[in-house]
Amino acid sequence: MTKIAIVTGSTRPGRNNSGVAEWVLAQAQQRSDAEFELVDIADFNLPLLDEAYPAAYQNYTNDHTKAWSEKIAEFDGFVFVTAEYNHSVAPALANALSYLNAEFANKAAGIVGYGSAMGVRAVEHLRGILSELQVAHVQKTGMFSLFTDFENFSTFAPTELSAVTLAPVLDQLVPWTKALEAVRAEALVAA
Repeated sequence: MTKIAIVTGSTRPGRNNSGVAEWVLAQAQQRSDAEFELVDIADFNLPLLDEAYPAAYQNYTNDHTKAWSEKIAEFDGFVFVTAEYNHSVAPALANALSYLNAEFANKAAGIVGYGSAMGVRAVEHLRGILSELQVAHVQKTGMFSLFTDFENFSTFAPTELSAVTLAPVLDQLVPWTKALEAVRAEALVAA
C-alpha cells in the first residue's frame, strides 16, 4: 500500500501546526487509496543542521539524522503542513528538509499552508526547496487563514470554504505518488 506522511512544519511551543496536521491526517484517513501517518518533526529533535557532509552523501554521523532518515525513507509521498514565517517557509521545516536528500528524491508531495495571507508565500518558497530535492509537488494547495480558520488565532477550526481545498491536493497527490514508485524502481535498476 502506498504510504504518505503528513509532515508537521513547526516545532514552536504552542504551535498551531499540530492542530492543522492532525486535521489533515483525519481527513486523509477517510480515503482508502493510501495509508497516511503523521510525522512530527519535533519528535526528532533536529538542531540547526549539524552534519559535516552534504546530505547527498548520506554520510550521517548523528543519531537524530539517522532516525530522521529512516523515518522519511519509509514513505512514498508527503503532505507538508507549513505556517508562513516572515513571508517564507517555517524555519524548522526548512532545517528538517536540509538534513536529507535521497530519502525525498523521486517522491511526490502536496502542501497545506496557513497564515495571515493563507501561507501562500511559504508555499511558494517550499515548492523551490522541494524541487531541489527532486520532489514532485502537486499543483493544488490546501490554504487556511489565521483570521477565519482559527478560533482566537490558536484553535484550528476550518471554514467549509477553506476545508474543501484539501481534497484536490490528495486527489492529485495519490496518483502522482503511485506513478513515482515506477520512477524510483527504474532508478534502483540503473544504480
